[in-house]
Amino acid sequence: MTVALSWTWQRFADLGVDALYDALALRAAIFSVEQNCAYLDPDGVDRHSWHLLGRDDQGQLRAYLRLVDPGVKYAEPSIGRVVLDQALRGSGVADQLLTEGLCRADAAWPGQANRISAQAHLQRFYGRHGYQPVGEVYSEDDIPHIQMWRPAP
Repeated sequence: MTVALSWTWQRFADLGVDALYDALALRAAIFSVEQNCAYLDPDGVDRHSWHLLGRDDQGQLRAYLRLVDPGVKYAEPSIGRVVLDQALRGSGVADQLLTEGLCRADAAWPGQANRISAQAHLQRFYGRHGYQPVGEVYSEDDIPHIQMWRPAP
């Protein structure tokens, strides 16, 4: 399946209510409903982040991630809240999403590494994009996670 998404890259203040609603709805559908995890997704970090939104040709949000400014979660910039519409999994769009996000991160903060808190079962996915595990697996919202680090390009 070939899927072409159009990408939008915006600061929180520039998202507008419709884009913000779409992002929060997709995040809730994946993280809260699909993963059956009760937690407060709007954590205050969105205001200190870039947001990458991937929309299909009908304008529906199908992919999303946020790039947190350095010094907010970690010393480095940090990609997080990586979500992909369930229907697109296995299509290669997740790799497109992360590649696009990392290109934008490298442009926004040249020469800086990137640190993430990844769901542990996704280590191989993030590893394809240059991330290396750091430390041991830990529980975050009752889901196994691991910190991962991508050196500066």
